[in-house]
Amino acid sequence: MKSTIYAVLSFVALASTAPVTLVARTPPNIPSYSTAQAELGGLRVAAQGSSTGYSRDLFPHWNTVSGTCNTRETVLKRDGTSVVTDSACASTSGRWYSPYDGATWSLASDVDIDHVVPLSNAWKSGAASWTTSRRQTFANDLTNPQLIAVTDNVNQAKGDQGPETWKPVSSPPVLDFSLKKKVIEIR
Repeated sequence: MKSTIYAVLSFVALASTAPVTLVARTPPNIPSYSTAQAELGGLRVAAQGSSTGYSRDLFPHWNTVSGTCNTRETVLKRDGTSVVTDSACASTSGRWYSPYDGATWSLASDVDIDHVVPLSNAWKSGAASWTTSRRQTFANDLTNPQLIAVTDNVNQAKGDQGPETWKPVSSPPVLDFSLKKKVIEIR
């Protein structure tokens, strides 16, 4: 059984009345609007499963990616600009733009890495039946637009809510970010 997991995002940049010094970097492999529509159209809609048995610990995350760099540090480097790391791969300086609220940060401690499709949402959508290895792959997915650097307290306010109950606050006029829909398809 093979799983395909899509986080379908739409980023729409708006004209800014103030100068923008940092441009949002986007996660990899965001499908085009037409591709996303076609994939969504082919899905079977089912009721969300139960959260019974869910624990974040069942999704091992922040794997070592290369050397001493884990998934979190890799996303911080990917989504930031001018990121400098120490010998342990911890970000010591850089700048991060959060598309969830339009804020720009210069301390990595002000930035969280968001699972666009929350782990608990994935659990209720089929990950409860996955192996630990498969959940680990999902929680550390650097191939799809699943992980994104965002303002820490905004991510904490989102918690484990999916797009049906939580939408990012856009920071006009810099960016209108709309999480159109998240889809988990299990083949």
